[in-house]
Amino acid sequence: MELTGKLLIAMPGMGDPRFEHAVVLICAHSQQGAMGLIINKPAPPGIGWAGLAEQMGLSGEGAGIAVQFGGPVETGRGFVLHGSDWPRDRAAAPAVAPGLALTTTRDILEDIAAARGPARAILMLGYAGWGAGQLEAEIGANAWLTCEADAELVFSGANARKWEAALRTLGVDPLSLSAAAGRA
Repeated sequence: MELTGKLLIAMPGMGDPRFEHAVVLICAHSQQGAMGLIINKPAPPGIGWAGLAEQMGLSGEGAGIAVQFGGPVETGRGFVLHGSDWPRDRAAAPAVAPGLALTTTRDILEDIAAARGPARAILMLGYAGWGAGQLEAEIGANAWLTCEADAELVFSGANARKWEAALRTLGVDPLSLSAAAGRA
């Protein structure tokens, strides 16, 4: 099962409230585990671009970049999920999925502050991580659905609508889902 570049959609009844109605972009997946970013949870109140830029000594508006809760692991660590229009040197920001790249270096934040950054970007604080076999077991236990990543879904719309939008890409009506798993 290769999950890099896929979206995970939390099923109703997700036991962990941090992942309730979450949509997670899987950025890396191997036999050693998986790493992803929650794309539909805002950063805690009081955390925004202006304060983070000031802490890092960056000046500039940041073009209104959204700051999100990327996951519960290393919440002080930042990741920028962005379109494939940045950087000019593509090797510096490998593609995660079509139209989506991930950068963890300061240069993207400097470019965003100076209005030279990507057209679309989200600054994520923290990430979601799974050990070897853990994510596969959760999928097998009906905790997650998977679908192809879509840059439009990642960057467009309100966070509250992304879960429903991801389900609809699979042809699933959110009202038809049950928290109970079944076996045939």
